[in-house]
Amino acid sequence: MRRLAVKRLGFGALILWAVSVVVFLATQALPGDAAHAILGREATPERLAALRAQLHLGQPLPAQYLSWLRGIVTFDPGTSLANGLPVSAYLGPRIGNSLLLMLCAALVSTPIALLLGTWSALRRDRFVDHATALGTLVLAALPEFVVGIVLVIVFATGVFHALPAVFVADGSAPVWADPAQLVLPTLTLVLAIGPYIVRMMRATMVEVLESEYVQQARLKGLSERTVLLRHALPNALGPVVQVIALQLAWLAGGVVVVEFLFRYPGIGFALVDAVNNRDLPVVQALSLLIAGVYIVVNLLADLVSLATNAKVRTAAR
Repeated sequence: MRRLAVKRLGFGALILWAVSVVVFLATQALPGDAAHAILGREATPERLAALRAQLHLGQPLPAQYLSWLRGIVTFDPGTSLANGLPVSAYLGPRIGNSLLLMLCAALVSTPIALLLGTWSALRRDRFVDHATALGTLVLAALPEFVVGIVLVIVFATGVFHALPAVFVADGSAPVWADPAQLVLPTLTLVLAIGPYIVRMMRATMVEVLESEYVQQARLKGLSERTVLLRHALPNALGPVVQVIALQLAWLAGGVVVVEFLFRYPGIGFALVDAVNNRDLPVVQALSLLIAGVYIVVNLLADLVSLATNAKVRTAAR
C-alpha cells in the first residue's frame, strides 16, 4: 500500500514537471521578439531591456526554463508586468478568494448530490427518478456561463432582484464580508458539478442494491435502514469518490469562466485579465497552479480509493 502510494506520488510529480515544460514552451511561443509582442510597438528601449532581463530572454531556452522553474519552486515567479507587484503577492489574496468559492461550492453540492442520487435510486423508475434524471441531464448539457446568465436574469435583473448581479469589490474588506455576493457564483458552480455526482451516485447505488450481499442482508431480516446505511451506502461511495474528485478538480479551471462572468476577484478573473494585458509571468504562474491543483486532487482521490476500496487495492498490486 505504501509503496503504491509513493509510486503514485512520483508519477504525479513527473506529470507536474511535464506540465511545467508545456506551460513554459506555450507561453514562449510568441511570434518574433517576445518582449515586443508583450509590450507592443510603443515600448521604449529601456522597458524592452528591463523585460528581456526579467524574462531571461538573452539566455538559451533551457537556461530560461531553469531560471523560471527555480522561481516557481521558491515561490518567486517574478513580477507582474501589468501592476509591478510580485506575482506571489498579487495572486495570494486571489488564490484565497477562489479557494473560498470552490470550498463553498463543494460543501453545498457534494452532500446534496449524494442524497439526491441515493433518493433517486431508492425511487427507481418512479416520477422522482425520471424527474431527477431529466433535470441532471439538462444541467449537465448546459455550459456554466449559460447557467450563470440564467441565474442572473432570474435572481438579479429580471424576476426577483434579490441578489447582486456582479461582485462589487471593496479592497478594504474580504470577499465574505457581503455573503449575498457569493450566492450566485456558488450556485452556478453547484449546478455545474452537482448533476454528474447525482447521476454517478444513482447508477452506483442501483447496482449495489441489486448485488448479492445486499440481498443476503435483507434475507437475514435486517431493516431497510440498516441495509442502506451499513451495506449499500459504504460500497456505493467508493466509485463515486473518483467522480467527486474529478468535479472538484474541474473547479480549478471552471472558476475561470464563472469568476469572469460575476467579476469575482479570484484566479479566474486574474487569468483573463493577465491574458488581455499580456502579463506573461502571471499567465505562467496561474496556468501551472490550475494544472497542479487538478493533478493533486486526482492523486488524493486515487489514494483515498486505495485506502477505502479493497478491490482497487488488490487490483493495484
